[in-house]
Amino acid sequence: MAREKKATLLIKNIGQLITMAGPVPRIGAAMNDLGMIENGGVAAAGEEILAVGTSDEVQGKVTLSESCRVIDAHGAVVTPGLIDPHTHPVFARTREREFELRAQGKSYMEIAQSGGGIRSSVRDLRAASVDDLKQQTRKCLDRMLAHGTTTIEAKSGYGLSLEAEIKSLEVISDLSQVHPIDLAPTFLGAHEVPDEYRNKRGEYLRLLIHEMIPEVAKRELAEYSDVFCEKGVFDIDESRRIQQAARDAGLKLRFHADELTSFGGAELAAEMNATSADHLVYISDAGIKALTRSGTVAVLLPGTTFSLGGSTYAPARKLIEAGAIVALSTDCNPGSSYTESLAIIVSLAVRQMKMTTAEAISAITINAAAALDRAGRIGRLVPGLQADIVVWDMADYREMPYHFGVNLASKVVKRGKVVLGD
Repeated sequence: MAREKKATLLIKNIGQLITMAGPVPRIGAAMNDLGMIENGGVAAAGEEILAVGTSDEVQGKVTLSESCRVIDAHGAVVTPGLIDPHTHPVFARTREREFELRAQGKSYMEIAQSGGGIRSSVRDLRAASVDDLKQQTRKCLDRMLAHGTTTIEAKSGYGLSLEAEIKSLEVISDLSQVHPIDLAPTFLGAHEVPDEYRNKRGEYLRLLIHEMIPEVAKRELAEYSDVFCEKGVFDIDESRRIQQAARDAGLKLRFHADELTSFGGAELAAEMNATSADHLVYISDAGIKALTRSGTVAVLLPGTTFSLGGSTYAPARKLIEAGAIVALSTDCNPGSSYTESLAIIVSLAVRQMKMTTAEAISAITINAAAALDRAGRIGRLVPGLQADIVVWDMADYREMPYHFGVNLASKVVKRGKVVLGD
């Protein structure tokens, strides 16, 4: 007879327990279903969720281990650990000067064409030591964790040489072994054409396809390949060639698509069965239909539009009403969206993209898990899944976008252990 699992963690007296139990992923009207249990409780045995229900039900059905950690939520909101499916956390220096230039009227492309933007971060990262990069990236991860994020996608993309991209991915790999946050690594060598190849695009494409992608895949440093498919960066044909090489090498696909113009990136992502197409500020109606048919997740990044001073946000309502899988992310990076707070992104999604709070929470839990091919492991509080849990200092989940600009995450549990707010 199998030995009964005993609870090593019990959270009781939860005012609103948001389980996200139900459809996976959430689409359409189902995004408003949070699987909520009032006066809830959740128990974990080691890294795994053991029981979920009302507080009395959970306490009545589980046996506590001698060392069980018991947390009285006192009526607070509890959610799954938040998931951030699009981040650029490995960089050497911030770019606040560019933020100020944009506030004074300079456009993103004007700054990039004058030597700023991504290429500025490339120069800084290449000059930085591994130890300095680890220190900077760890700070970023610490702030994410403090705001309730327990899993992220982490891109390279500020190296743009074989050596510097490998360096970035090794930083991600090393930190994934020691930091509480789970990191899904993405190779983004196709983030921009570096300075030394500005007049030799063909050579850089050959480097990407025939040297960088094979080496990254051989070293098993990335799960995904991404490309900035955009006018003035990589066109549709170039993006297809890069991503076909990545897929042939065994990497799954992601796309920066339709961020600055309606360019057909979403359609290409759908055609290639990418896991996600991200940004989508200027996605076409055909692109929306293509994503809906393919199941490619639409990852929306309202923090980028806000930080760049834009007035056009991704058409969340059209995507949701069409039946697309919609997720949200910070796009945390030093140039166009320097925030580690998914709660701030929820505020922007509700106010600027007209999402309901429930839709936005679906988009940073179960749908964000789908955007990382991890919906069978995280993003929900149901028995058998990983015990990633956040206790929030609020009595109603709608406080998340409403009480903006502060951190309401009071306790963070990762794999069944309290890692913040002890």
